Amino acid sequence: MPSVARPLPPQDDVLGEVLHLLRLTGTLYCRAELTAPWGVDVPRLDGVMTFQVVTSGQCLLEVDGAGSRLLRQGSFTLIPHGTPHRVRSDPRAETRPLFDIPVEQISDRYEIMRHGGGGEVTHVTYGVVRLDHVVAQRLVAQLPGVLHIDTWDDDAAGWLDSTLRLIAREAVALRPGGETVITRLADVLVIQAIRSWLDSAPEARRGWLAALRDEQVGRALASIHRAPEREWSVASLAREAGMSRSAFSARFTGLVGEPAMRYVARWRMQLARTHLRQTSESLSAVAHRFGYQSEAAFCRAFKRAFGVPPGSVRQAASAFAVPRNPLVSGS
Repeated sequence: MPSVARPLPPQDDVLGEVLHLLRLTGTLYCRAELTAPWGVDVPRLDGVMTFQVVTSGQCLLEVDGAGSRLLRQGSFTLIPHGTPHRVRSDPRAETRPLFDIPVEQISDRYEIMRHGGGGEVTHVTYGVVRLDHVVAQRLVAQLPGVLHIDTWDDDAAGWLDSTLRLIAREAVALRPGGETVITRLADVLVIQAIRSWLDSAPEARRGWLAALRDEQVGRALASIHRAPEREWSVASLAREAGMSRSAFSARFTGLVGEPAMRYVARWRMQLARTHLRQTSESLSAVAHRFGYQSEAAFCRAFKRAFGVPPGSVRQAASAFAVPRNPLVSGS
């Protein structure tokens, strides 16, 4: 899915910069027409986030390790870590494995599923998305197992109300461009749901997220994120933060959970691994892109970080790229 250009946040809005880097890649969007009794068993889907929007009717969601919840019309539920879950019309309805249910393939990224026993109808728009930037992946790692918003008629959440209504309208009858509209709106829902969690959840004020909000350490983190290739040191990062070297070192470690230079090294390696998977750039060019003076030094650091040489990551990515869709292949 091509990305849509968004205005950059202000330079002092470090958390805003993180949200700006939430690049969602649409893996699959499915409009499900479900008639009671029905049940769908979704397996673990590693490396992706799944969400469901109930556009009419209601259903029961059961997430492994997180209990069950009744989802009503207008609810939005994000499962950030690909956790196995079940969706069904009622607690007694039998579930069928997701990949055993036939679908009508509208495009590479859009399907229609019709399933159930012919009774009361529920419509669900279901999505699977990836995040393809390291900063976004780190943010998602801190999200709870289930993120739920149920505010169809809540004036305080007008963005959710209007977006859900647009999705519901497009899902009723796919008009020209309907697939594009639904996928773009679903991306908005995911990002807005994460923003709501950041604004309200106590756990969003801890650890790395707290460090991003910190006036001084946040400036240092933003500098690392903007220019990972620079020859950073504790002293230069302390200057970015406007602190003494010792005070900065202690504060950074206390908030982030690891020393500043270890964070820099880890950040570079994660960016480099993502870059290798997505491009054919030479190892020498990748090494210089992320601040290493030689290909040999880069390869040693990469193997130390991940246990394999960088070339093997590129080969594995090429092999993995063959299946059209992780949901279709069931991998």
